[in-house]
Amino acid sequence: MPRYAYGGQALIEGVMMRGRDAIAVALRHPDGRIVWEAERLDAGFHRSRVSRWPFVRGLVILYETLVVGTRWLMRSASLQVEDEGVELGKGSIAVMLLITGVLGVGLFFLLPLAVATFTVGDSHGDLAKYALEGLVRVLLFLGYLALLARTRDISRVFQYHGAEHMTIHALEHGDPLRPVAIRKYPTAHPRCGTEFLVVVIILSIFGFALVGRQTPLVTVASRVLLIPVIASVGYELLRLGARHRGNPIVRVIMWPGILVQMITTKQPTDEMIEVAIVAVEEALRADGEPVPTDGLDLPREPMPAPGETAAKARAAATTVADELAMAPLDPPDA
Repeated sequence: MPRYAYGGQALIEGVMMRGRDAIAVALRHPDGRIVWEAERLDAGFHRSRVSRWPFVRGLVILYETLVVGTRWLMRSASLQVEDEGVELGKGSIAVMLLITGVLGVGLFFLLPLAVATFTVGDSHGDLAKYALEGLVRVLLFLGYLALLARTRDISRVFQYHGAEHMTIHALEHGDPLRPVAIRKYPTAHPRCGTEFLVVVIILSIFGFALVGRQTPLVTVASRVLLIPVIASVGYELLRLGARHRGNPIVRVIMWPGILVQMITTKQPTDEMIEVAIVAVEEALRADGEPVPTDGLDLPREPMPAPGETAAKARAAATTVADELAMAPLDPPDA
C-alpha cells in the first residue's frame, strides 16, 4: 500500500491520478492505444510546507481540481477530435475555464440566493430563507448531475470515474492491478470529489447563515468570498471522515455523499479499468513509489503533443487529396 492517499479524476476517455508530487494522465486514444503523460506538482508553492498545512491543503486541492483538472479535461476532449483535424488551443481552454467558473458560482451559489430572497424574503425569518437557499442548491446540484448522466459522453466519463475509484480501492488493499481483481470493489469511494461537493453544499447552509442579514451587495459578495473558506473546511472534514469511516455516526453523516456517487459513477468496462491501471502506475512511478509487480504490464505510449494528431490527420488528408488530383480521370485501356 502506498504511503500517500492517491486520488483521481475522470476525463474524456481517460483518468487522471494525483499522487504526492505529481499527476499522471492515461487516455484511450481514438485508435485504441493507451497514451499517458505525467506532470509534476511539487514546483513553486506546491513545494512549500505551507501547502500541506490544514485548511491550506484543501485550497490547493480545489485549485488543482478547477485549473489542472479542467485543463486536462479539455486536453482529453481535444485528443478525441484531433484525428478529425480539430484543435483546442490555450485560448479556448482559458475561455472554458472562465465560463465554467462563472456558471458554477452563478448556478450553485447566486441563483439559490435569488430564489430564496424573492420567495421567502424577510416574511418567514432568516432560518427559513437559509434553509430554502440550501434546499434549492441541493436540488440544482442533483438535477444537474442527473441531467449530465443521461448524455452518452458524460455517461462514459462516469464509467471512467467508477474505474478510477475501483482501481484506488485495489491499490489501497494491496490487490493485483488487474481487472479481475479490481472488479470486486465498489464504484463509490469515501474520498471522492463528489462527496466533497456534498459536504461543501451542506456547510454552505451554515456558513452563509453566520453572515446574517446584510445589504444585497454584501450578501452576494459573501457567497463568492466564502467559497474557498467553506471548501477548505469541507476538505478537512472529508479527510477526518475517511480516517474514521468505521464509526457508525461518521458513516451516517457521510452517507449522502455515497448516495450521490450512485449518479456520478457507473460500472466500467475492462478497457476502462486498464486505462485507470496505467494512470495509477504512472502516478506511482512519478512519485518514486514502487509499482506492484503482479499487474498486467499493459502496453502504453507517451501522449502526443497538442496538435500532433491533428497535424498528422491534415497531412494524411493532403496526401490523399494530392493522389486523387494526380489520378487519371479515365481508367487506362486494357
